[in-house]
Amino acid sequence: MMKTLESPRPDRVIIFTRYPTPGKTKKRLIPALGPIGAAELHREMTEKILNVVRKAASGKTMDVEVCFDGGTEHRMGCWLGPGLIFSAQVEGDLGERMGTAFDQAFRKGANRVVLIGTDIPEACGRHISQAFDALGHNDLVFGPSIDGGYWLLGMKGPADLFHGIPWGTGKVLEKSIAVAREKGLSIHRLETLTDLDRKEDLARLMPEWTERGPYISAIIPTLNEANHVQGAVEGARSDGVEVIVVDGGSTDNTVALAENAGARVYSTQPGRAVQQNRGAKLALGSVLLFLHADTVLPGDYEVQVFETLMDRRIVLGAFRFKTDLDHPMMKGIEALTNFRSRFLGLPYGDQGLFLRKEVFRQVNGFPRVPIAEDLFFVRKLSCLGRIGIAPGHVVTSARRWRKVGLLRTTLLNQIIVAGCYLGVPTRKLVPLYKKCPGKSD
Repeated sequence: MMKTLESPRPDRVIIFTRYPTPGKTKKRLIPALGPIGAAELHREMTEKILNVVRKAASGKTMDVEVCFDGGTEHRMGCWLGPGLIFSAQVEGDLGERMGTAFDQAFRKGANRVVLIGTDIPEACGRHISQAFDALGHNDLVFGPSIDGGYWLLGMKGPADLFHGIPWGTGKVLEKSIAVAREKGLSIHRLETLTDLDRKEDLARLMPEWTERGPYISAIIPTLNEANHVQGAVEGARSDGVEVIVVDGGSTDNTVALAENAGARVYSTQPGRAVQQNRGAKLALGSVLLFLHADTVLPGDYEVQVFETLMDRRIVLGAFRFKTDLDHPMMKGIEALTNFRSRFLGLPYGDQGLFLRKEVFRQVNGFPRVPIAEDLFFVRKLSCLGRIGIAPGHVVTSARRWRKVGLLRTTLLNQIIVAGCYLGVPTRKLVPLYKKCPGKSD
């Protein structure tokens, strides 16, 4: 009888990380970067390590596992993509969590296992290769960190190394090596690298982050919006956010009110598309949020933006829709708007549209049309990926419905939308648009 050849047991790299929730991630750097900035830094470092590991694993019999804390397997998958093994960290101290990760990997058939953290910007594929090479003739590999811990640990087989270690101190590596030697295990050390935990580390290891711009640029186009602009600006102001007002030639005190409320104000020719494109060009943030001047954002909107865009499949996000008019018919309009947004992927501009700056550039911004620029913009983006709806509501002024009437305003809006879908030139739809007073452009 012929013997069947057994497949070689795969090696495994375990990336030890957490889901980047603002306020719960990289807490030591929050005073320097703010909650959103610290979470964004952690997101970027995790993606960098994952790219390093994926390149090291390419063409080899090697699995890549992401062992995470916080979030869910679904959210981790939406963030980091396919082709990975996801496992949740168990309860307990760092040693219990790492020990369980190693034990589970070996029980599932892994040959050699290397565990690496995400806080080492200097780590590269060479280190991964060196770790596995060293495990060919050593029981353990340590990647020492300058603070007395270690940034990488590799094992050739199960080893009980995690009891009695003073986690969180400068004695972690020293004590771990002593435990290993007591058990008669051979050890190899990689080069000593630096964990990124402090502002001083950030300045040395990732200097671009010390002068990084805001996470969000909130862009508000205005034209004679003195009654609303202050509320919109104040509602958008937050840590890690810049507010830009682009005025189209107001003759009231819109500009002064916007400046007093804390916005950077610029002027350009009128037209919402023109104004929003101008604001995007001036923006310093990595995420652009386009907000109408008569709309107020939810209180934690910046966290909702961050969490919505954590799903890399989402190219455009918006908030749920609500107005300041308490009327049964208005509630029905709101419900239909939210249904359309969520299930048809068609939010409008008065829901606060947000997206990554590179995606905005990819589609060349808003089309220069006199009306319905948001409709054309959303339709273009829907061809590139998913439209995400954040859980919070923006509150938009119902001034149009109050002045024209609920039924008539809704009917005019739907005629305009239908005309755009049927290819009617937007210039021919402008007269209908102007029958809805209260528009700012």
